[in-house]
Amino acid sequence: MTSGPDVLRDELVTPSVTSSDVVFDGAVWDVRRDTFDLEGQTLVREVVDHPGAVAVLALDEHEDALLIRQYRHPVAAHEWEIPAGLLDIEGEDPLLAAQRELLEEADVTADHWAVLVDYFTSPGGMDEAIRVYLARGLRPVPDAERHERDGEEAHIVQRRVSLDDVAAGVLAGDLHNSTLIIAALAARSARAGEWSSLRPADSPWPAHPGRRTSS
Repeated sequence: MTSGPDVLRDELVTPSVTSSDVVFDGAVWDVRRDTFDLEGQTLVREVVDHPGAVAVLALDEHEDALLIRQYRHPVAAHEWEIPAGLLDIEGEDPLLAAQRELLEEADVTADHWAVLVDYFTSPGGMDEAIRVYLARGLRPVPDAERHERDGEEAHIVQRRVSLDDVAAGVLAGDLHNSTLIIAALAARSARAGEWSSLRPADSPWPAHPGRRTSS
C-alpha cells in the first residue's frame, strides 16, 4: 500500500459550522441547512442528512456475483443491484448490518468477509457514505429461516453473473446502479491483484461522517 507524503488521499476536516437547521424532516432522511466558514467566506448549503449504508458483493465458488433486481421508484426502473441497506439502527456495527442485509435480501450467509471499497455517493449534496464488503464462502439459508420481504423487496429477483459480464453490462450502458458499478469494477481490479487490496472486515471507517471524532 502506498504511503508517505505523496499518497493520494482525501483530507477529512472539521468544518467551521456557525449554524445548522433542519429544513425538512423526512420519513427516511432529513435535509439540513448549514452555514459555515470556508477560507474567510461564509457559505450556506443544504445537505441531505443520511445515516450511511452498507452493501455486499457476494461471490460464489465460481466467483460469480450474486445480484438482485429491485424496483426503484425515483428512477422508475427495475435495477440490478447488490444487497445493501441503511445504517439506521443506532450503534449497529457495519459488518453486522451487511451480514443481515445479505441474509434478508439474498437468502445466503457467508463465511469470509473483507472490506472491498468505501465511497461517498453524492458529496455535493448529501453526506451518505457507503462501505462495500466482499463476501465469500456462501451458504444458503434454510427455507424456514428466510426473511419475509415486503414492499419493493417482496419482488426481488436473484441472479448469479460473472464479474466480467457485470463489467461488460456497465460499460455497455445497460447497468446503472452506482454501488453495483463501483463494487464490480473494484472487485475485478482486486482480483487482478490476487485480492491483496482487500482490508479486514473490521477495518476502521473514519470517512463516515457519523464516525468521525473531532481533533
